[in-house]
Amino acid sequence: MTYTYLPLTQHQAEQIAYDWQYEGDFAFYDMPNDQEDLAEFLDPDKRKEHYYAVMDGTQLIGFFVFEPGQGSLELALGMRPDLTGRGNGTAFLESGLAFAIKQYQPRHIELAVATFNERAIRLYTKSGFEPIERFQQETNGESFEFVKMRLHTGVMK
Repeated sequence: MTYTYLPLTQHQAEQIAYDWQYEGDFAFYDMPNDQEDLAEFLDPDKRKEHYYAVMDGTQLIGFFVFEPGQGSLELALGMRPDLTGRGNGTAFLESGLAFAIKQYQPRHIELAVATFNERAIRLYTKSGFEPIERFQQETNGESFEFVKMRLHTGVMK
């Protein structure tokens, strides 16, 4: 697949927020489950220039959020539910990482993932991320354990 990164439009944000429904334990990632995250995702002023739609041709297949810091980049991402668990993750993630490194040139990239999501943790580890800390976070009306992971990009600034 060839991916294109475009600023996330309001229509795309609403489509992701309301139409993307994950199955089983992964329903944890359905946007309406966390009203604070949902409000930010749907607010164009809060999305700014850091939210990208990932397109394969004319098909919306996912999104990336890039929050730049001092020499670092915080990453969040999501793939359309019908594409998950089918071997698409590596190409999707690697493409997003290449885009992020080219666009922002961070020394390292960090992300946080719920510890129950072993599938994502395997993917991130395979792509070079290493766990750096575990923490509890309130989300979806409960407290969940997350692991923060870091990828050293090799970019020198």
